[in-house]
Amino acid sequence: MKNIFKIALIAFSTLSLSSCDDYLETESPSVVDSDLVFSDVTSAKSALLNAYDKWRGKSYVHSNGLFYALAEVGSDIEHHPESYSKQTRHIPEYFYPGGTSSFDVSSFGEGSSAWSALYSIISITNSLINSFESTSNFEAMMSSGEATELSDLYGQAVALRATAYWELLRYFGDVPHVLKTGETGENGIVPRDQIYEYHLNKLMEVEPYMFRVGENGNDADVMTRTYVQGLIGRYCLYMGGYATRRTDLGSDFYKDLDGNTISFENWSTESNSAVYGRRSDWKDYFTIAKTYLTSLVSNSGSAYLITSDPRSVSTSGQYFGNPYQYVFQMMMTGEELSDESIYEIPEEYGYYSERPYAFGRPSAGGSSNYFPCKSYGQSRFQASYYYGDFDPNDLRRDVTVTVTASNGDGTEKVIDPTPGSKTMGGFANNKWDENRMTTPYTAKQRKSGINTPYMRMSDAILMLAEVEAALGNDGTAKNYLAMVHNRAFASESLANLDGFITKAGSVYDAVLEERKLEFGGEGMRRYDLIRTGKLPEAIVANRNLMKTVCDNIEANGYHTFDNGNQLPEYIWVKQVDARTDLGYRLTTQCTDESDPVLFPGWRGQNDDWSQFDNAGKYGDPTLTNAAIKGLFTYIDPSSQEALDLEADGYERMDWGRAIVDNRADYADDLFLGYTDADASAKVPPIYLVPLSITILENSGISNGYGFQSIN
Repeated sequence: MKNIFKIALIAFSTLSLSSCDDYLETESPSVVDSDLVFSDVTSAKSALLNAYDKWRGKSYVHSNGLFYALAEVGSDIEHHPESYSKQTRHIPEYFYPGGTSSFDVSSFGEGSSAWSALYSIISITNSLINSFESTSNFEAMMSSGEATELSDLYGQAVALRATAYWELLRYFGDVPHVLKTGETGENGIVPRDQIYEYHLNKLMEVEPYMFRVGENGNDADVMTRTYVQGLIGRYCLYMGGYATRRTDLGSDFYKDLDGNTISFENWSTESNSAVYGRRSDWKDYFTIAKTYLTSLVSNSGSAYLITSDPRSVSTSGQYFGNPYQYVFQMMMTGEELSDESIYEIPEEYGYYSERPYAFGRPSAGGSSNYFPCKSYGQSRFQASYYYGDFDPNDLRRDVTVTVTASNGDGTEKVIDPTPGSKTMGGFANNKWDENRMTTPYTAKQRKSGINTPYMRMSDAILMLAEVEAALGNDGTAKNYLAMVHNRAFASESLANLDGFITKAGSVYDAVLEERKLEFGGEGMRRYDLIRTGKLPEAIVANRNLMKTVCDNIEANGYHTFDNGNQLPEYIWVKQVDARTDLGYRLTTQCTDESDPVLFPGWRGQNDDWSQFDNAGKYGDPTLTNAAIKGLFTYIDPSSQEALDLEADGYERMDWGRAIVDNRADYADDLFLGYTDADASAKVPPIYLVPLSITILENSGISNGYGFQSIN
């Protein structure tokens, strides 16, 4: 994919960093010749690329690590594919069953990896920022009233550092605040509010001196003014949002930058030396968010909300007509970024990439020289999300969720809901699929080169809708909500925005529901629930719904959701020759819901199988596609319809039955660390990540929230 890191880095020894894997990777030379380093744009850009490269690689928060273990999976719509007993990482996802005090804090390596990686990035950006600020022309540059290449690069460094801190704060809570070259966090834990406030101020300071997406050669693969405006919005939503905070650090620990003690509106009682609530002055931050998000939406540079699909019907007859799918297709095409991306992390073909290995359509292919190579499929969805949350006319459903995987031999397979991985584990993320790449990478797994979306225009628009609704401006909020909601349907009448709002209960709740539908599998839902105060009720409601689903399937053979979809005990499947029947194997937008190959859409297999190395091993398969009957409508297994299907070569497959047989994983034990009783008693949810003993030993800080500590 389009990759800024293909640019050759100029040797830049004055900013080389030594590593300290155990704590804060912040060691840097004490003396930097700023005027030499930043005397021209080229040297400054080369230094910044080093920081970007560390961020793009294994930073453990946007593609692997904590994103993989928590953000992508632990919500009321998303989960892991394996059974609870198979993975230690389920424990933080499920809010620490057995209590935080019994959790082995050193067993969760993703936390330690992310901690070290983020502070390493912060160390590099500190050196860059400190060097910029000590140049002789810095004041003139930042008082000129206009963006220059150097001021833009300075702003990018500020934005990258602020992004790293945002990730630290949402995962860990209160952390050390390191701002100067050579500092190692000796002052210990700093209140998150001070860290948020400091970086919010810096972002607002640099924002006017940066270029938007598409200006001065800046694309969405770097942090632009457009992204900074969106990041300010994110910061404010988290600053003014709900969070679980420590009470063991003293009643006056949480202070602002001026030293004033902050007051809170607490939802919870106190437990595990923590409470769950939000700042009393939350509206102040939502008002700031409104200002910057309005500016972003009114002038977003070259980024825009994609509302039409420019693709024509293929020569084989594949119909597209889905702008939402096109958003993600652009990330899979080649040297291209999605036009909807405000910031998109570029990955390089043949280099490490988690999409779609962990966050896309699964494949059982081998680890190398198969197509698609093995894709484990970490990103899975709750059955209730696929069947119950999406309106049947919503164009996003089949783009977001798939019920089929690839075998790696040119054939498609319906995913078994039984917990597992690859072609097992249930409903999978469909936003990224190597079958849809122009030139897929087959030499080895995890090297597809598919890009990572970090902020899209729809996110900025819905953040703006949210703050408008929260501030009481329902009419304005509804207008922004309509922009995203209506593009997900073929017409405004099918979108039925007023009906959607009525069902949600309010404009505000409709915006949150829209975010659930828009960003499935993109790692947002868990933290949207946390910061809006909806987490306790949402996870209890989801668990109880899935218990009812299992009970109804057991009793009646199916469960009917409010939208009319039925989750049946069985479905019927057979393999067919789609190339002969349709003229192609890779399906697109469904044009005929009675066709069991076309419905549901966006599945199948790559049309040009013969181009891949393993085609010679397997030959050119004929029965490539799975035809599915009874996916959304119950078929009585003793009925004539079922008998006719079996006579036609269809085989009955456990579907809802597999969910019932594994109801502990699908229903009873969902989020078993936060029970109905906990929600009723208003116990604060513990979703934060503990620090390992190694970090504690080297830092002098302590764990909170009941976790094991050494102080």
